[in-house]
Amino acid sequence: MLIFTTVRNYLPILLIFSLAMAIGCKKESFTNSTEAKLIIGNDSLRFDTVFTTAGSVTQYFLIKNENKQKINISNVQLMGGAASAFKMNVDGSQGTQFTNIEIAGNDSMYVFVRVNVNPNADNQPFVIRDSIKLQWNGNTTFKQLEAWGQNANYIRSTILQGNINWTKDKPYVILGGMIVDTNAVLNIQQGTRIHLNADAPFIVDGTLIINGTKSDSVVFRSNRLDDPYRDYPGAWPGIYFRGSSINNQLTYTYIKNAYQGIVVEQPSSNANPKLRLNNCVLDNIYDIGLFAVNSSVVANNCLISNCGTNIALIYGGSYQFNHCTVVSASNSFVQHKNPALTATNFVKQNNTIYTSPLTAVFTNSIVWGDEGFVDNEIVVQKEGTDAANVTLNNVLFRAKVDPSNTAFSNVLRNTNPQFDSVDVVRRIYDFRLKAGSPAINKGVVTPLTTDFNGFSRVGLPDLGCYEKQ
Repeated sequence: MLIFTTVRNYLPILLIFSLAMAIGCKKESFTNSTEAKLIIGNDSLRFDTVFTTAGSVTQYFLIKNENKQKINISNVQLMGGAASAFKMNVDGSQGTQFTNIEIAGNDSMYVFVRVNVNPNADNQPFVIRDSIKLQWNGNTTFKQLEAWGQNANYIRSTILQGNINWTKDKPYVILGGMIVDTNAVLNIQQGTRIHLNADAPFIVDGTLIINGTKSDSVVFRSNRLDDPYRDYPGAWPGIYFRGSSINNQLTYTYIKNAYQGIVVEQPSSNANPKLRLNNCVLDNIYDIGLFAVNSSVVANNCLISNCGTNIALIYGGSYQFNHCTVVSASNSFVQHKNPALTATNFVKQNNTIYTSPLTAVFTNSIVWGDEGFVDNEIVVQKEGTDAANVTLNNVLFRAKVDPSNTAFSNVLRNTNPQFDSVDVVRRIYDFRLKAGSPAINKGVVTPLTTDFNGFSRVGLPDLGCYEKQ
């Protein structure tokens, strides 16, 4: 009786345990149905321009089993095999073919792909293709792989000496940084592309002459051209003109996505400005677009846009900005939290303040930023007895309070310039003027008879680097 009762009491528990085991086994069983689908995402992986010998970032795609039961992937194969420029990693292992890979129900698996491009004899971009074959339950599909390769000139931790000439035949990829030596001159011709690694400052102790044109500009940007990294600010250090550098001139030059766009240090050792900027763009700079420390700069028809701080003129110096558009709009990469323009006659180091005379003249320009974090887009600060003189001639700017130490002539305060198109979500930034903009015909005649795009300035010119057509 005792034995019967014990068995009877345990019988429901055994039945429940057996039922649970059966259900568990059923859940873990494989489906062999040809109707069992795997979600593999897009049909292809595309790699933007990859420089030869420099490799690329890794991309991936996800294989997802949305069935309740396991699926056995019988084959994952890189069709080009060991000779392919692409390398494949499946579930943590590198190889060219993998068989009988299990994916549990409602689970997924990553396939990582990397490409290395070998040089060829062509200076133009070329296309590399391969595919990955996936097979399961009688189904076969292909994931297409495509990369654009580009031969390049590589500069690795180099000091350039003498008179050097760079042309647009092939891009220049700078790794580890480079220096234009004292007394050296680097001439960069129209259409040249310079791509810099994250560890590669572009340092000028001698002279840099850039001869871009309206139709064939010179571009400095990161060597990461793949999405989303191609648009990240702070992707390379910037261009640095140090103490001994003289007679620098940049024409139709685009500087994009740097940590600091241009840094100019110390006065020129001759009567010329240390740096001239003609029809240049400094855009999407994480920290400071143009950072001048006790130096001298002349900028004509320039656009300095979407920077942490667009312009910082620190510890005095002599500066002229003519027909420049200085503007920032907060976006997902750079928040507009600092004044677009900061100017001081001092610098503070180790709790000691050093001063030097400051003269900065802005003519026919726009200094603007979207409202939100910043009340005053122009801030001028003075310490000690050295002069701090900023002049705004025919300038449109936004500020709740006029900057101190500043003289004004025919300025437009807090009047929206009405730019053509600004859409931060779609990353559209067209800082040309709309019809009816208050900046139209509000300038004073200067020797600059054409605008950024080469259009004639007729009669009273418009403010900023663009003349409304």
